[in-house]
Amino acid sequence: MSEIRTESVPLVDGSDLRLTVAEPLGAVRGGIVVLHEARGMTDAVRGLVRGLAAEGWLTVAPHLYHRDDTDEIGEDDGDRIREQLDRLDGGQVMADTDTAFGWLADHAVTADRMGVLGFDIGATVALLVATERTMGAAVSVADEASVSSVRDQLPSTADAMAGLTCPWLGLYGREDDGDGDADAAELRDASIKAESVTNVVVYPHSGHRFDADPAAAADAWQRALNWFDAHLR
Repeated sequence: MSEIRTESVPLVDGSDLRLTVAEPLGAVRGGIVVLHEARGMTDAVRGLVRGLAAEGWLTVAPHLYHRDDTDEIGEDDGDRIREQLDRLDGGQVMADTDTAFGWLADHAVTADRMGVLGFDIGATVALLVATERTMGAAVSVADEASVSSVRDQLPSTADAMAGLTCPWLGLYGREDDGDGDADAAELRDASIKAESVTNVVVYPHSGHRFDADPAAAADAWQRALNWFDAHLR
């Protein structure tokens, strides 16, 4: 099993960006940046980092709350999570993500073999990164709320999809058959206009981030691996 560790990289704003990284035990197939959930660098995110490394990917996850000296927020502390999200600055998040890609480049990973996987709130950032940076592939994994989040935070979903620079896979869980269908349909319609390859998969009745449905979680994980296998060459 691949071991994970944390490194610190000094930034021009005077802060130190913490990076959780894991290296494959064998040959490096490429590199993947993992963008964490709203609660920060949780055990679930560390599991993603470790799991991707076990599949041969050099994996790095920037701690996006590092300027507030926060790594993880308790699941029941909703107010603090919202406050932390409100303090996030888009420019700083992109800079931190760029630093993570730079770390991969320093470890001899070329841009066409780099990917990004965003989890929960990181799913929105992953889609944005995939419209503004050059890489090999992107995956967004979240619940239905992230579909709305993409729509609300960008000028329009269609504009975001039209600007994709690489193949993008969206994996979204949903509690029931309610309004999430409309959000997913909007995202699918917009993805058709993208010049890059896209796919949107929705898991009904799977719960928040598939936590309530192990079968959906396993399927999503395999789809993500297959996506990187197919596009990071």
